Amino acid sequence: MTTTETSAPNGDTADGAARRPTSPAEPTPSKEVVLDLHRRMVRIRQFETEAGRLMEGGRLPGFLHLYVGQEAVAAGAMSNLRDDDQISSTHRGHGHAVAKGAQFRQMFAELFGRVDGYCKGRGGSMHINDLSIGMLGANGIVGGGIPIAVGAAFAAKYRGDDSVAIPFFGDGASNIGAFHESANLAGILDLPVVFVCENNGYAEFTALRDHMKLENVADRAAAYGMPSEICDGMDAIEVRAAVGRAVERARAGGGPSMVEAKTYRYYDHQGVKGLRKAYRTDDEVKAWRERDAIKLLEARATAEGLVTEAEFAEVWTEVDADITESVAFAEDSPFPDVADIALNVYTV
Repeated sequence: MTTTETSAPNGDTADGAARRPTSPAEPTPSKEVVLDLHRRMVRIRQFETEAGRLMEGGRLPGFLHLYVGQEAVAAGAMSNLRDDDQISSTHRGHGHAVAKGAQFRQMFAELFGRVDGYCKGRGGSMHINDLSIGMLGANGIVGGGIPIAVGAAFAAKYRGDDSVAIPFFGDGASNIGAFHESANLAGILDLPVVFVCENNGYAEFTALRDHMKLENVADRAAAYGMPSEICDGMDAIEVRAAVGRAVERARAGGGPSMVEAKTYRYYDHQGVKGLRKAYRTDDEVKAWRERDAIKLLEARATAEGLVTEAEFAEVWTEVDADITESVAFAEDSPFPDVADIALNVYTV
């Protein structure tokens, strides 16, 4: 458990400020948990790497907002959730979907615009959803997924079950009215929702220091009467622990909370080659890459004798094979029939 400023009796900070992690680090969990975190991150990394390659090669239509670099956040958060727990995502949503259990076949088919995709080829990169695993959808509108997750949390409380909802959003989205309205409503109604901010330092091309006065997005939670915690978004174990505390609190009826994960995207706002580089330096990107979440977890687990290098290598090999088979499946999938253009389109 991390410790910070003087804590109130309920474990929240007495002054309402965000809890900040300090030494010592979270203890290493079991081998089973480590391998689960690792597999989720490798699946995200390899899916995104292949999707980026396909887009740059002209084989995928449209644009992709790659999640590479932020894998520890999705993996750590989702390792605490059940299928009946629901999440909402962002324009950078592939990582959340994959970590929640989405399958490569349907994911790639959707990116290729084919009928075997999650949205039958109609949603594309920014609208993938799978209600069977609680993935309410990615969202092309900045902050647009936040009220959706809060609505899911309201439904859970109304039903009287113990499921929770997590909206993922970036630092830039914390400036959007939808965030503030959602946080206010969640606080008033004590909803079982965990707001997870993936603070990668940039709102598209704008550095955090240029779009908000606060250094920490989590400090905004106090305004809505909810506790918050800041964690290292490049450490899957730390993310898992922080989100786990918030999820446990929500399940027990303790209401909403926020977790801010300090993380970084390796590529530009969209694509692999990117649109521009002037807004961040090569040295900055290099420094973050040296703290790669997957490499850090592998190094820690092997140094402690918990997992062997061979066991980690096997995961990479298995995921690579799954990627190859799934891309072939997607390319063989048919395009939607123009005769079905009105299918699943409704009027009121």
